[in-house]
Parts: sequence; structure tokens; C-alpha cells
Amino acid sequence: MAEEDVAIVLDEAKADMERAVRRYGAGLQKIRTGRANPAILDGVQVDYYGTPTALNQLATLSAPDARLIVVSPFDSGSLADVERAIQAADLGLTPSNDGKVIRLPIPPLTEERRKDLVKQIKKSAEEHKIGVREARRSAVSMLKDLESDGSVPKDDRHRVEKTIQDLTDQFIAKIDTMTHEKEEEVLQV
Repeated sequence: MAEEDVAIVLDEAKADMERAVRRYGAGLQKIRTGRANPAILDGVQVDYYGTPTALNQLATLSAPDARLIVVSPFDSGSLADVERAIQAADLGLTPSNDGKVIRLPIPPLTEERRKDLVKQIKKSAEEHKIGVREARRSAVSMLKDLESDGSVPKDDRHRVEKTIQDLTDQFIAKIDTMTHEKEEEVLQV
């Protein structure tokens, strides 16, 4: 019984930590680096016939070169709605509508903007590291509850706490690696 309980605690902690890292990775994709990446439009919602709909469900998003994103709506009647939604998303991009597609030229980043983006990346990394640490804290709390119930002996609890700490260190290292890679990408001119 004790081994099953410990396995459940470890699996839950690992799943929570993986979720924090995945959310961080998704957030990093939305940060504009001066290169065209259709992922920066992932959060854009278009009012399509009164229903908020994700832009990527209404149009094909492509990046034909490093400085341009092209949005090709499936329904040409929704072109104006798509353009309004992109402007309302406040991405710092100015859409250009030619009646068939919307072009989003990606302006080069200034040095000051690059430094601001690096600060934003570091802040986000710290928030997600806190999420990993909260998963650790929750797992340790569950272990202590199991110990007080008599399901897990004290020695086993200490051994499993070390395993949880090792997991925490691994996931924080992943976040650090992702942060470093994104910083290099942003600072690259």
C-alpha cells in the first residue's frame, strides 16, 4: 500500500511540474523575436458571426520569409473581422489588407526592446519555477500526511523527498535551459 501511495505522489508531482514547463514553453513561443513566427497569433480571437473563434481555425497562417507573416482566411468575408482582431490583440504589428490576404510585416527589434523582452522572459521563467516549487511543496505535504497516517515510514518519506527534490531540480534546469536559448534568440541581431 505504501509503495502505491508513494508512486501516486511522485506521478502527480511530475505531472504538475511537466505542466508548468509546457506552459512556459507555450508562453515563450508567443514572444516576438524579430523573426516571423505564426505562433505569436495563437491567442488572437476573431468575432466570427458573433462567436469568438481562434484565428488559426479561420485562416492559414504562414511565414514565407523571416520578416513577414501571411494570414489567408478561408472565408474572404471574414477578412475585415480578422484584421480588426489582429489590431485589437495589440501585438505591435500593423496588418496590411490587400482584399485576399493580410500581411503582417515584422519590424526589427530595437536594442531597448530586446532588453525589455529578456526581462519579460526572466520574469516568466521565475513565475514558472515557482509553479514547479509549488508542485514540490504539494507532494511533500502529501508525503507528510501519508506518514502521519502510518502509510509511509519516516525513512521512506525522507528517501522520497530526495527523489522529489531531484525531480524539482531537473525541471528547474529545463526552464533555465529554455530561458537561456530564448534570450540568445532575442538578443541575436
